[in-house]
This record gives sequence, C-alpha cells and structure tokens, in this order.
Amino acid sequence: MLGFSTYAALLPELRDAWALSNSQAGIVGGMFFAGYVAAVSLATALTDRIDGRRIYLAGGVLAAGGGAGFGLVAGGFWSAVLFQVLLGAGIAATYMPGLRLLSDRVSGPQQSRYIAFYTSFFGIGTALSFAIAGLVAPAHGWRAAFLISAFGPLVAGIAVFLLVEPNRPKSPKAFSLQVLFPLAAWRKVLHNRAAAGYTFGYAAHCLELFGSRAWMVAFLAFSASLHAGASFPWHPAAIAAVVNLIAVPASIAGNEIALRLGRRRWILIAMTASGSCGLALAAVAPWHWALVLALLVAYSMMVMAESGTLTAGLVAAAPAELRGAALGLYSLAGFGAGLAGPVLFGAALDAAGGAAAHIAWLAAYAAIGAGCLAAPLVVRMKPRTPL
Repeated sequence: MLGFSTYAALLPELRDAWALSNSQAGIVGGMFFAGYVAAVSLATALTDRIDGRRIYLAGGVLAAGGGAGFGLVAGGFWSAVLFQVLLGAGIAATYMPGLRLLSDRVSGPQQSRYIAFYTSFFGIGTALSFAIAGLVAPAHGWRAAFLISAFGPLVAGIAVFLLVEPNRPKSPKAFSLQVLFPLAAWRKVLHNRAAAGYTFGYAAHCLELFGSRAWMVAFLAFSASLHAGASFPWHPAAIAAVVNLIAVPASIAGNEIALRLGRRRWILIAMTASGSCGLALAAVAPWHWALVLALLVAYSMMVMAESGTLTAGLVAAAPAELRGAALGLYSLAGFGAGLAGPVLFGAALDAAGGAAAHIAWLAAYAAIGAGCLAAPLVVRMKPRTPL
C-alpha cells in the first residue's frame, strides 16, 4: 500500500511543477482507480485458476513499476496518468487475491478476525503512504518519495510468494467474459431494492471518501496559506497520515452503533453528518489551525463511519446464490465512484474560481458530498422483506 497515497500527498507540489489545472490534477488522482477497476475482476477471477501467490507477486511487481516509473521518468500529465494506472492495477492484483490467499488458509472462528485485521490494514497502509511521502519529499524531493514507496509492493510480493505455502486450485473453472462481467446476475442484484440501495450508497460513500483523501493535503496547504500567524505544527502529509490512521476504527465502531440503532437509521445519520462536516471543514479553512484539524478528524471519521454498515447490509440483503455477484458489483461501483471523486473535486475547484478561492473549496466539498447529503433518498429503498 505504500504507493497508494504518494501522489495525493504530493499533489500541490506536482500540480504547480507541471502547471496542471485542478481538473487535470484530479484526473491523475482518479486514474489510480481506473487501473484498479480495470484489473480487479481479472485478478480475482484468476485466483480460481492459478496459484494466488503468482498473481500477488505479479501485482507487487506491477505496483512497484508504477511507483518507480513515477519517480524516474514522470514529467507531466500523460506520464503521471500512465503510472497511476499501473499503480492501481498492481494494488488490485494484491488486495483481493491477498484476501483470497488468507481466507483459503484460515478457517473456523479465527477467519472472521483475521479478515477484519486484513481489511483494516487498507487504512493503515493509506496512512503509512502519506507519512513516507511527507517525510521523504521535503528532504530528498518528490521523486525519491515515489522510488522509496515502490519498494513496499515489491517486498510484499516477494514475501508472499516465498513465505506463503502454495495452494493450487483443485478444479480450475472455465474462463470466460461472463466470469469477469456477470451481467445477468448483476441485473438480478439491482432488482433487489435493498441490495441496490446499499450498492448506490457505497458508491456515494466512495465518491466522498476517495475524493476527500485525494485532496486532503492540498486542502491543508490552502488552509495554511490563509493563516496570518501560527499554522499547522506538522507537514500537511504527516497530518493526513495521522488523520487517516485515527479514522481506521470508525468503520468498526459505526457497525456496532448500527447494530443498536438499525442499519438504515445509522447510514442516514452518518452520511448526512459526513456531507455536512465536509461543508463545515471548507468553511472554517481560514480559522485557527486547531479548529481546522478537529473538524478534519471528525469529517474523516464520519466519512468512514458507514463503510462497514453498508457492506454488512449488502451481505444480509443479497440472496445467497447472488452474493458473489452482488459483492463484485458493489466493489466495482465503489471504486468506479472512487475514480470519479478526485476528478469531480478538481473540476469543481476550477469551475468555482480555482484553488486560491475559498468559495471554490466549499463547492468542491459540496460536489463530493452531494450523494451522502441525499442519503434519505437512498435509505428509502426498502427491502421487500425485513433484514
């Protein structure tokens, strides 16, 4: 995960160095998810056919190549797009195949706990990626930050290949486009009103989550430029790392709250709160740095608060025979929205006056939070049978 947030951590510097518009900077950020979406179905399907360790190793090498390419030769918009796509495809070939490697080797009561640890490390990896970029770039330059981050997936791929026991699929399934894109099953999922509601809710969640993460460091830099006196005590990338780490438990805590309040009620509360917090955060950008940081932490936690609840709701709502297809569509919708989030944020900045205009940041946070603020429409998708 070490290359996951390197570009986001360095976005303000690279945008200025390459004379990118905010829309172009957002497109570069979104291209990571384009690579992820393009590769995740293939990488996951291949785990039924060949040793998952080989897929994981190939993903680690691909992600390392994307990071190294960024550090060695990237020099503008198109080269950055290419290497972000490679990074996203590489992470896709490690994350879901890694989950499969784990679930195939652990069973019984421990499996759920191990999987929860595994998925929580997505957030921890995001925080470490911000932290490494924030530590390395000021001292050694942005290219060094990408080069160092490239070692992470390479080491991970080699470690998994060498240290995890082989486990070839016993009866490999036939390969076809229908396996990658089960359109008939997806249509059935969308006809289930509850499953469709959770899927659309997850798309709105990911649009806000990945849009806000991609522009977090840039927002902190903008806020610091408005402070006449003392400003943030740490580098913006270091702050982003700590904030993302603090937000990791919010999804688990949110799911516990949902068990007491009910899923739909909690999703409504959390999504409305996250959309509102985003607007409040943009509004207080010129205020004291301590208030900005407090709101940023609250916002990041509220953005994560409904994540686990949405996933649990989908699993409960989808019929058993459609659960695999439902999860595939759910992931595709989420990361497709993740692609759109950074792009929409940057386009809103440009449309509302540019990154130097305070009103533009309000418009950008409103743009990515609009789906969550419309949460009452999503939770009105009642299931035909109670969950």
